[in-house]
Amino acid sequence: MAVSSLPFSSPTLSTRLNLPLKPSCSSCSWPTIIATSKDSSLDQQTSGNCKRRSLLIGVGASSLLPTKLLLAQEKPANYDEFVDLQDGYSYYYPSDWREFDFRGHDSAFKDRYLQLQNVRLSFIPTDKTDIQDMGPIEKVVANLVKHVYSTPTQVPDVFDMQERTTDGKRYYTFEYTLTSPNFSRAAFATIAVGNGRYYTLIVGANERRWRRVRNQLKVVADSFKVLDI
Repeated sequence: MAVSSLPFSSPTLSTRLNLPLKPSCSSCSWPTIIATSKDSSLDQQTSGNCKRRSLLIGVGASSLLPTKLLLAQEKPANYDEFVDLQDGYSYYYPSDWREFDFRGHDSAFKDRYLQLQNVRLSFIPTDKTDIQDMGPIEKVVANLVKHVYSTPTQVPDVFDMQERTTDGKRYYTFEYTLTSPNFSRAAFATIAVGNGRYYTLIVGANERRWRRVRNQLKVVADSFKVLDI
């Protein structure tokens, strides 16, 4: 679960690119961060069919989409698009995934056979207007992975961080793993602020399958967009 304010009392982290960020003491379990990059050219276009929950039953999907979205570039093959105009966001997900209820989340889809291979999105209110208002990407990501996403028994690691701007909105996307004695999970997370909300999209899988599905799931993470409402 995400938080609207991100307290940060850990040792100062290096902001240089492509350098591991290490704990300042041997007893710390701060996540190792491998690389950071910024890209303002990753402008993912929204398109395709509008998938809505039961509150929109009876409303034609095409009537929900603004004309500019209907005419946008086609989505990648083998993906469908979830568009929530009421809550102001959209993202792609693999076409063979199925919608399911994930507690505390606004929407979620999962592989029909592998339930741990899934995407889910949640949001909470915030008085921020840009994700950068919460701090630089290194600081925000380290705090989230260490204090929000992981438990005391898990070892967190961050492998890459990317910052992009799409349609004037800024997004932080990062790859991370959470390793426990008996299980490891890898995921991408994309976070953004808009509409008075702090959005979090997480798409992940069992780490054993990560090499096989990483590129497929990165498409999901990069497709997330905040829509004006």
